[in-house]
Amino acid sequence: MALPACSAVEAHISDRVAAAVRRGLVGSPKSLPPWLFYDEAGSRLFDRITGLPEYYLTRTERGIFLESADEMVARAAGGERLRLTELGAGSADKTRLLLAAAVRLQGAAVYEPLDVSESALEAARERIERELPDVHVAQRVEDYTLYLALDPLPEGERRLVLYIGSSIGNFEPSEALRLLETVRAALRPGDTLLLGVDLVKEQTALLAAYDDAAGVTAAFNRNLLVRLNRELGADFVPEAFAHRAVWNAAESRMEMHLENRDAQTVRLEALDLTVEFAAGERIHTENSYKYRPGQAEALLERAGFAQEAVWTDPRGWFAVCLGRLE
Repeated sequence: MALPACSAVEAHISDRVAAAVRRGLVGSPKSLPPWLFYDEAGSRLFDRITGLPEYYLTRTERGIFLESADEMVARAAGGERLRLTELGAGSADKTRLLLAAAVRLQGAAVYEPLDVSESALEAARERIERELPDVHVAQRVEDYTLYLALDPLPEGERRLVLYIGSSIGNFEPSEALRLLETVRAALRPGDTLLLGVDLVKEQTALLAAYDDAAGVTAAFNRNLLVRLNRELGADFVPEAFAHRAVWNAAESRMEMHLENRDAQTVRLEALDLTVEFAAGERIHTENSYKYRPGQAEALLERAGFAQEAVWTDPRGWFAVCLGRLE
């Protein structure tokens, strides 16, 4: 499939931004979807977050890949040639471990990263093709949460879809199921899905991961308002909002909010919208669901995937699950 024209993709994303912001800020309680985090500045900030000492998720999942990437790739291939497709690829940092395993297994590999950030995809392509010259990168600027169409593969080739980094945790349980069903519908029997999920753990580790001492996560959260100022002509004062990270035990999820310090009025010119904020009022910007052992495997089965294998770290903080379409 050809790469969509950048102008068409940007126009589509811009329309989606406008609709999501209007819906979220006129609702009660106010909210904004987490995919709005990832403009160019937000993507850079998130890359910084993944290297923070408090942010165990990336480090723990990378450790699982370091230990088991060869087994994961071999199981997914099942004796056939393997193509790797990644949803929400971003910088594709951990993915290089899986790509290197694919090269060891079959000599060369095709990698199809999908993301809404063209700059992140281009940076990932340059790095991967420099470090792994036997990998051909065919990136696509695309919002996989809305539509997913994958090119048919030649006979004797299978596809491994990567949905790693606990990205599935940003979706409500019913939305997560629908997304995995969408992925399943784009695959054919024998293809596989590798799903990374964060597991429930002690509250102190969770809170630290989403409210680091250096304030990078707070800047990441407030950058969402910077984006709205730039793209929608809003007049948010980002520093007037405090970053709040909350563990919601009843829902088994971490939440991020932006809490308005004082009563204020915000104007969004592109939407012809004025929004009143009371002192202490919050904008709910992210949920990150944490799974209990067995829940991710059950979710894959409900979406139509047969359980192939599960890998975890020694502490049981993170799980990577492989499901196969039969």
